[in-house]
Amino acid sequence: MFRGFFVKTLGFVGYTIQYGCIAHCAIEYIGEFVSCSGPSMEPTIISHDVVFSERLSHHLYQIQKGDIVIAKSPFDPKMNICKRVIGLEGDKVCTSGPSDIFKTHTYVPRGHVWLEGDNLRNSTDSRSYGPIPFALIRGRVCLKLWPPHSFGVLAESPNDGHIL
Repeated sequence: MFRGFFVKTLGFVGYTIQYGCIAHCAIEYIGEFVSCSGPSMEPTIISHDVVFSERLSHHLYQIQKGDIVIAKSPFDPKMNICKRVIGLEGDKVCTSGPSDIFKTHTYVPRGHVWLEGDNLRNSTDSRSYGPIPFALIRGRVCLKLWPPHSFGVLAESPNDGHIL
């Protein structure tokens, strides 16, 4: 009787480990569901919207200007940020805020990207912390899943004139 219990328990643990490994690989290499919070991506992504962040393109082709990405925060590695790619390495970007009278520009260094929220007046982004290393990007947001009435591919940036 004890042996039967031991075999069933061991089998259960084995299946749990297998499914855990499959889930880990799916999240790490295919994509994950992310609940976004904060006002920085409004009106494209509202706080508590759920999006799908895919990771295949991160491995197959380069992230492009205009893509929305999930990245590790440059301040807190336990926190993720959701921002739009405004500039890639070598690009000239405007570093001024939307209300600044005098506009300043900088070049994005090699191996880095410039990220900004769509809500320029209420976003902590590369204008505050500078360009971030490309390696901090976790995935590209390709689909809004929740709420159901806004399900679909994400809209273009409301700030297209901001990209140089």
